[in-house]
Amino acid sequence: MKSEYIIEVNHVSKQFEDGKFALDDVSLQVRKGEFVTILGPSGCGKTTLLRCIAGFQVATSGDILLNGEDVTEMPPNERPVNTVFQKYALFPHLNVYENVAFGLKLKKIEPHEIEKRVKKALKMVSMSDYEYRDVDSLSGGQQQRVAIARAIINEPEVLLLDEPLSALDRKMRSDMQLELREMHDKLGITFIYVTHDQEEALTLSDRIVVMREGKIQQVGAPTDIYNEPQNCFVADFIGESNIFDATMVKDKLVHFCDHDFECVDKGFGEDTEVDVVVRPEDWYITEVGNRDEKEGPWQLFGEIKTCIFKGVHYHMTLLTDDGYELEVQDYHAFEPGTRVALLVKPEDIQVMKKSRLCNTFRGKMAEDNQVEFLDELWDVNERTADRFAVGEEVDIEVDFNHINLQDDEEDGTLSGEVYFILYKGDHYHLQVRTDDGDDIYVDTNDIWDKGDRVGIKIAPSWIRLYKVEG
Repeated sequence: MKSEYIIEVNHVSKQFEDGKFALDDVSLQVRKGEFVTILGPSGCGKTTLLRCIAGFQVATSGDILLNGEDVTEMPPNERPVNTVFQKYALFPHLNVYENVAFGLKLKKIEPHEIEKRVKKALKMVSMSDYEYRDVDSLSGGQQQRVAIARAIINEPEVLLLDEPLSALDRKMRSDMQLELREMHDKLGITFIYVTHDQEEALTLSDRIVVMREGKIQQVGAPTDIYNEPQNCFVADFIGESNIFDATMVKDKLVHFCDHDFECVDKGFGEDTEVDVVVRPEDWYITEVGNRDEKEGPWQLFGEIKTCIFKGVHYHMTLLTDDGYELEVQDYHAFEPGTRVALLVKPEDIQVMKKSRLCNTFRGKMAEDNQVEFLDELWDVNERTADRFAVGEEVDIEVDFNHINLQDDEEDGTLSGEVYFILYKGDHYHLQVRTDDGDDIYVDTNDIWDKGDRVGIKIAPSWIRLYKVEG
């Protein structure tokens, strides 16, 4: 039975010699003719996934199917795919025509057929008048078109593009994005496109695959990814966001920023900790004067702190009366110092399950009222320690706001590096990666930068111990 998918990636992992996973149990299906973009920050595994599909790297585990055929071990030249690389990989000693014709000559195609197909490919990329130009004399955008023509001339079923526009300036990138989309529609073949540029992904794609640390975070249409992110990373990475800790009071009622808001979400339970996203453009904003501010539908009140013109709209930050910092976009400017009221509609509030409620570790009781976890010994309260025998395995919890970070890493029981930062309206939520590769999550009002080296301390009274179940 023929598969409905042209590409199937089934539970693929790629582990390198240092033990780190570039891909961790990745599964993805792509239909024929789709334009799918793999999106994520540097080091997330997107290029590794593309190279595994192309055959330039072999997966450690899992399998890859093209048209239902297992190609996991198949060499690149035997796969019905072509790749356009970030640096184009054009031959500088060949002119445009010779670069595009190169693959066909290797296949011993008749010269008249080569000429016919080269002219067709160059016309497709709007380079018909450049056949005999040296590639070094071309602009970056023109070189990109030649690289694409060379890839499509072999009539691949799948075209793989690895950040092909990253070397171009902003204006040329925008122009090439539109041309790539038009080219895809004309060719009717499957495009798999890798980028770290969110705007590019939203512009080009039928579907977007958002990756982080070797795992797929969400797959969906651009509108779904933007309007209904499944977790805080996706919400923060795709566009600008206001992200808050919240409590789902009950179905269709959520509490955040010290206010109850009606929403459309159900099924989270009652009094459940959740995360909430409100996009800056979804706030309704008005200036308030001397009248009673509490009249009308307005939900939050505050003062404008900054106002920046962005060409089409104004981007503003404001501080609410309850101490929450929000980002708001509007077509009208509200100058700093202006007192304003805000409203958000129920359908514009996106409620998400929390990835975790606290830090959790597995450890073992040691002597002298200590517990061992994260390869270190930590003091615990004597009364807590008395409940467990030395050597007994225990489950450990520590709240995000009970991790103390030190400027001098030597002052901590453990040291690490600030790896990810998320602002949540009135505090920062940090992911700190220890030197041994473990992750600790921290809520703090202190300002840290990504890459900062820190010491990590946890007071004995904040370490909760539980018996290992089962």
